[in-house]
Amino acid sequence: MKKILGLGILLLLFTAYANRSVKYAARPYVFDSLADIKPKQVALVLGTSPVLKNGKTNLYFQYRMEAAQKLFQRGKVKHFILSGDNHSKNYDEPEAMRQALIKLGVPDSVMTLDYAGFRTFDSVLRSKVVFGQHSVLIVSQKFHNERAVYLARQKGMEATGYNAAMPQNYGGFKTLLRETFARVKAVLDVTILRTKPKFYGEPIVLPGT
Repeated sequence: MKKILGLGILLLLFTAYANRSVKYAARPYVFDSLADIKPKQVALVLGTSPVLKNGKTNLYFQYRMEAAQKLFQRGKVKHFILSGDNHSKNYDEPEAMRQALIKLGVPDSVMTLDYAGFRTFDSVLRSKVVFGQHSVLIVSQKFHNERAVYLARQKGMEATGYNAAMPQNYGGFKTLLRETFARVKAVLDVTILRTKPKFYGEPIVLPGT
């Protein structure tokens, strides 16, 4: 019983350590205001499902697209990597992002789709290894950007984050719980497990880079 209790305490302590490490390591590099964003050649937009299980628009997705559109409109970025999950013909996050951005007036020519962004770790590492980006602006909600920027900087990238709006009263506790354990996995991935993305593939040169 004591061993189980001790193990439980260690897990709680490591969870707290991991979450604190991610938050404080990323704090200087994630921004809410466009005025704080230095121009970058490339932005990495992290994917999520465009619709919820009930068929309604996923505001996490919508707000990320609107944030990306603002970055392009203000001349903060010249090209986008749209990275997300495409595990089946009927589920294609990168293509959904492309279509949404086109509707917002972003030219198709400034987008490159990454179909192997199965999770944040994969999206970040592939932006460096496959797409050759060592300096990148990441676009997602703040909690997600903190983890993505942490991962990128742990892998030697000069990464910053632009925070998309956060949906109000929208799966708050469930999202927080999932993110808590995702940060534990992120710390383990870069410090102990030495995880690699599911797929790398041949290098891809982005237009204009």
